[in-house]
Amino acid sequence: MGVTFKEKPVTLAGKQVQVGDQAPDFTVLANDLSEVTLADSKGSVRLISVVPSVDTGVCDAQTRRFNEEASKLDNVKILTVSVDLPFAQKRWCAAAGVENVQTVSDHRDLSFGKAYGVAIEELRLLARAVFVVDSSDKVTYVEYVDEVTNHPNYEAAIEAAKAAK
Repeated sequence: MGVTFKEKPVTLAGKQVQVGDQAPDFTVLANDLSEVTLADSKGSVRLISVVPSVDTGVCDAQTRRFNEEASKLDNVKILTVSVDLPFAQKRWCAAAGVENVQTVSDHRDLSFGKAYGVAIEELRLLARAVFVVDSSDKVTYVEYVDEVTNHPNYEAAIEAAKAAK
């Protein structure tokens, strides 16, 4: 699948996941620099929102939208993954009033980006994507947004999270 950033093709590192796959594990950093893995939220449905940087318009809107939806979803944990530094994510969340999603940073080694096939080689950013992983770690929804500057399909992702067990 071809992905573009500002209409220029980019190379994504790693293997893209598909519905039905066992969700790959990853290690990212929380805002306090502690490690976060997929296993940390086992037993919950996970909606994983992937953005290049929370400090840009579409990423800001995407993170705020999922933050609003989080309180309406039972047993769904929402992670927003970017390569922003954990300190920047913490500052952004405080300024934006985002408290219902957990922002995590993949800046250290692109563990998430490579495991899910969203690491943009040319820019060392993550491509925009949304994944839903059920409580038994199966991938039930995947959207790789073909143009990184476009919004994902929020409604489809939210419905997939509601339907996952």
